[in-house]
Amino acid sequence: MNRACFLLLAAVLLGGCGLLGPDEGPGSGVPLVGPPGYGPVPVPAYNPTTAEGVALGRRLFEDPLLSGDFSVSCASCHHADRAFTDGLPVSHGVRGQAVLRNAPSLLDVAYRPRLFWDGGAPSLEGQVLAPLEAADEMDARLDTVLARLTAHPAYPTLFREAFGEGPSLRTLTFALAQFERTLLSGVTPYDRYAAGDSAALTPAARRGLALFRRSGCPTCHPAPTFTTGGFEDNGLARVPADSGRGRITGQHADAYRFRVPSLRGVAQTAPYMHDGRLPTLEAVVSHYSRGGEGTDGQSPHVRPLALTDDERADLAAFLQSLSTQQ
Repeated sequence: MNRACFLLLAAVLLGGCGLLGPDEGPGSGVPLVGPPGYGPVPVPAYNPTTAEGVALGRRLFEDPLLSGDFSVSCASCHHADRAFTDGLPVSHGVRGQAVLRNAPSLLDVAYRPRLFWDGGAPSLEGQVLAPLEAADEMDARLDTVLARLTAHPAYPTLFREAFGEGPSLRTLTFALAQFERTLLSGVTPYDRYAAGDSAALTPAARRGLALFRRSGCPTCHPAPTFTTGGFEDNGLARVPADSGRGRITGQHADAYRFRVPSLRGVAQTAPYMHDGRLPTLEAVVSHYSRGGEGTDGQSPHVRPLALTDDERADLAAFLQSLSTQQ
């Protein structure tokens, strides 16, 4: 844990910096409605969602002021029209540097118990700092960013309206986390079908849903979230530079395991996998149809399915139905 992460965690745990409860201080509450079947959106008591905090977080999310050279923002790698991914195999940070991994979707990120492909961050508030400080992402010094925000003609007032105080490590991360909690997936054709609208899915998608269930896909991608939130080795040929969950836990058993992504919005998030190596949904389906690459440690849930061409097309049609954009 770097010094900034330690200071933020200490501020939250020790409560020594004026944390606002749901009915305290400035700001009006914002009701968050999760996708069908999800239940209430998890919101920590120490960072209640307010209209002012969300608006500030959105502005910060889109502002390249947070990067070291003013060239990229959070939104540079998380585009709304791509389910908050960027369409690249791996993202590019300051100076056009390629980062290690594919930009994960931020849809429904409020529900994830651990963030990043390796689960290295336990909360939205905590994860904010990693891309800001990473040399190949935003490459910013936090003291410089806070100085910029404090000297800005608008930000000090916006921070005070949202949190009752000016820019700080705590209020910066809290604002961004509030905005990211609002990035919730909408009602999809699958959701309408599950609610009783039999015409919401095409015949191909209905066949794909039956095949999805019959093939055991819900073991890792159960409805309605279409993820367990766990970590699996899905049989991709390994790249030694990135051992996934093993980098975090130091456990050999976790090597090359990566977070099981939600399939909601999946039609909008190509290319796929943690390093973007598979360009299309059809390529993903083919990977699982042949049972992965047979790597050591491959999940037992990944096994040959020997799907026909028509079955692969049906499965892809079902996956398309998990997105609001068709």
